[in-house]
Amino acid sequence: MAGERGRRPWLWAALLLVVLVAWACGRSGDGGKGAGTGAGGKPDATPHSTPTSRPSSSPSPNSPGSTGSPTVSAPGASHTYDPAAYDPANYAPQVRARAAEAGVSPRLLMAILYNESYKPHDPALERAWQRYKPGAAFGIANMHRAAFDETKRGRPFADRRWEELPDDRDLAVRAAAWYLHDLARQLPAHPSGPYDKDELLALGYNTGAGNMLAFARGATPGSQAADYLARLRSNWDKAGRAVARGGGN
Repeated sequence: MAGERGRRPWLWAALLLVVLVAWACGRSGDGGKGAGTGAGGKPDATPHSTPTSRPSSSPSPNSPGSTGSPTVSAPGASHTYDPAAYDPANYAPQVRARAAEAGVSPRLLMAILYNESYKPHDPALERAWQRYKPGAAFGIANMHRAAFDETKRGRPFADRRWEELPDDRDLAVRAAAWYLHDLARQLPAHPSGPYDKDELLALGYNTGAGNMLAFARGATPGSQAADYLARLRSNWDKAGRAVARGGGN
């Protein structure tokens, strides 16, 4: 028994090495980390942190959620994971439906999925990494527990759990759409900074509502937040094409 206990650290080290190698491979495509630093070199808010104020839990007037949520089948997750096979465009039906439900731009939502595709989105791998790093995000939209729990309040998915995000990609898209909805409720009508509404919402998704409002007042994003914005712009045309086409799972 003593010998068996002595070998366990090597098993954990091997598991961690596999996770880190797979993660690094998933990030090599765009080099982004999805975490921002604030203006003047100060740290931005935690990525995908909960908005600073809670908007109404009722769906917006333009949201189909006010008359019932759409029925969208989420792609299954019981398969052998192939990082090259994951393409946010395959979830265009979910993006269109959930963006309409939350009253947000489907193109923006799709672009964020592309931005957040820098790491492997395999359920088993996400859970293995979360056991090593409890503060890690879950799902194809990379949402943290606190943000999910705040966003779901009063929403049609209020009974769902954050732990379901790795397996239910439709739920991940839905939560991201409503998080963007909550951020949009906090934006000033006429931002004084150089960024348009979609860019500010993407920055808010990445760095939190407080930083988003600072950028709306003209603050300059730090290097990592600026990288997130650059990747959003790079993915913008691709996101538009993905949303426009009728395919998907």
